[in-house]
Amino acid sequence: MMDLKQARKQLDQFSCIEQKTVDTEEEKEQLKTALQTIVKESEWENLGICADNTQQAINAVKSYLTAFGYDIEQVNFDQTQLLDHPVYIKFSTKQMGFYQDNYTGDYRGVLVSCQAEDDLVAGTYGHLPLDLFCLLD
Repeated sequence: MMDLKQARKQLDQFSCIEQKTVDTEEEKEQLKTALQTIVKESEWENLGICADNTQQAINAVKSYLTAFGYDIEQVNFDQTQLLDHPVYIKFSTKQMGFYQDNYTGDYRGVLVSCQAEDDLVAGTYGHLPLDLFCLLD
């Protein structure tokens, strides 16, 4: 079990400026646990996904939401056009909805912004791997 301070320390290694790789299964499991620990204490979250295409972005959204304990059956993922070029999707767990836009940058990954009164919980975490919680891509 990881406490909030340990979780925050783990997530603070991901600066939102530089991309840090997750090289081992142990690092991946620690990162997943840290993120789930923080999200559990969050009031709601925004996910920012930069991906090669819409399907890859939606797969990431679904896997992150499922890992955070949300019911993805409540989300209408058919509301957007499937684009086969880089996209940005912003998903809000407060509204359980998202919007998609074209994306011209090179970054691929996820930013998780946790909204909370507790400064230990509140913050933006990432850049995180698109497939952090995916079994299949």
